[in-house]
Amino acid sequence: MSEDERHMGFDAASPMQVPVERFELQLPERGRLLRALYPPSAAPAGPGWNHDDLVDVLVGGVSAEAAVLAGLVPRHDGTRVLLTRRNDSLRHHGGQVSFPGGRIEPSDADAAAAALRESCEEIALPPRQASVLGYLDPFLTVSGFRVTPVVAVIDPAFVPVPQPDEVADVFEVPLAYLMDPGNLRSIDIEFSGRRRRVLEYAWPGQRIWGATAAILLNLRRRLEHIA
Repeated sequence: MSEDERHMGFDAASPMQVPVERFELQLPERGRLLRALYPPSAAPAGPGWNHDDLVDVLVGGVSAEAAVLAGLVPRHDGTRVLLTRRNDSLRHHGGQVSFPGGRIEPSDADAAAAALRESCEEIALPPRQASVLGYLDPFLTVSGFRVTPVVAVIDPAFVPVPQPDEVADVFEVPLAYLMDPGNLRSIDIEFSGRRRRVLEYAWPGQRIWGATAAILLNLRRRLEHIA
């Protein structure tokens, strides 16, 4: 019996549990993700898997801890990844495609709580419509944030309402497209006095690059590791 089948059997025998049709059990990749991710109870430590690439930029160290929500939406035609495009006027990464998220505040219980709070503020995602599966590896940004990606299943019935001061657009991209190595390319840019290599997906109408593309690469590598 698989882990999901055991879970469903427990739900059927427990009237106080959420019904077996709950949205996280609709995600085909759920079992693999539970094996590939750090568990929700143990956020990963460490400086960030790309630390060596940015050691010359972050001479003052990490300025703040942040968390983002890598939301996976089960659809009839396959799993999709929920992404946003940030408002052009934002100080950090304005106009870029990103996951919902932001700085971890002292009032947040952990990175997952911060990612859920920020997602509620940015796109009106109620916590009851997101089920956290676990964490990816931390990632450093050129703006000095140490970002902890939180992977969660999003209720397909969720309808995003973007906060216009922060989010210009909300859209979905098939997970299969983002996990295909052939759709990810690297480009060279000039930053802080040297050429650096960044990652990019060319999705129609959107440029998915930088930290967001790198986090998706980390997801792919962790899934490949347990394959």
